[in-house]
Amino acid sequence: MKRLSYISKLSRSLSKREIEDIGKISQTNNSREGITGVLLCCAGIFFQILEGDDEQIDHLYTKILRDDRHDQILCLKSEFQVEHRCFPDWSMEVIVLDENTDILLQPIKILLQTLGESQTILASYTQSKILQAIESGIDPRTLEPCYTEKIIFFADIVSFTNITEKMQVSEVVDLLNQFFTICTEAIAARGGEVTKFIGDCVMAYFDGDHADEAMQASLDILAELETLRHQAPKDSPVKVLYIGIGLSKGKVLEGNIGSKTKKEYTVIGDAVNVASRIEGMTRQLNRFLVFSASVREGLSDRWRPVRLGDFHAKGKEEIVEVYSLDDVLTFPRSDFRKLKQEIQQHLEIIGNQSELILTTHYNALLSSQS
Repeated sequence: MKRLSYISKLSRSLSKREIEDIGKISQTNNSREGITGVLLCCAGIFFQILEGDDEQIDHLYTKILRDDRHDQILCLKSEFQVEHRCFPDWSMEVIVLDENTDILLQPIKILLQTLGESQTILASYTQSKILQAIESGIDPRTLEPCYTEKIIFFADIVSFTNITEKMQVSEVVDLLNQFFTICTEAIAARGGEVTKFIGDCVMAYFDGDHADEAMQASLDILAELETLRHQAPKDSPVKVLYIGIGLSKGKVLEGNIGSKTKKEYTVIGDAVNVASRIEGMTRQLNRFLVFSASVREGLSDRWRPVRLGDFHAKGKEEIVEVYSLDDVLTFPRSDFRKLKQEIQQHLEIIGNQSELILTTHYNALLSSQS
């Protein structure tokens, strides 16, 4: 027998009668399937415990995952080989805590609300693959490492060191957040997975047979940044937000990597190193987007790849054959040397303006105190 506990947020407001109807239907269906349990509802949060035959519980939980009344479902615990039921007399007891003023139930209300808030926080800091495992009732720590073929994506900001030197901390953070948001949304929309942020770098991966999706996500990011720069005010650092993107394909080890106390679900392997190295070559090759021959081989005919040549990537002995696309988004208006000069000049103007504003404000403060 299996016992499963989960928490979710309601995707829309439900009346007390609607919640009671859910309970009545559940009682009828669960009684037929030999499922027992309890459902607590408080402040738009569902907390439910289900117990019964393994197959029946899995079938019911799959239906719950697809139910559009639920949002941000998180499996808290899956117990297997359960010998005794906790709720043998309840096919599904529904307890609505919102209208209950019993002082003994107040801690339970607070607990459910805290769990709901923690769930939202967890989603912001956790990879979608890990969340999917948790939602499905799988302990992500039990996911076995495996070798698989992936397309690795690396992107970072051009002249980021200069940006950090010329801008205030809050401005740097805002710039990074805009960049990370654009990358994360574009990559997720094309079926990719962002695995980590490393300083100003984004690392992500796509399934090995999704070269078209990886390429389109890269162009989507470059296009979004182009729009962002065009719409930004003249004195905004976003005006000089340029990036380089490198793509490589190969066999990697995917899984939990780390110590007993700190783990990370990621991918490691030569393809990761190659993607990082050829991303660093974008400045040398005067292209915003560069990819390996292995990625080129997986593209469909709708693309116009341009062979850039064979190069020694930093840290690798083998020659790397690299490509880009014949697309206006992939190359700058001028070469990278001039682009870096433009970035430097723009940042100095912004820095001087910020310094002038701070000096004026400081002098005004002194005048008011004298």
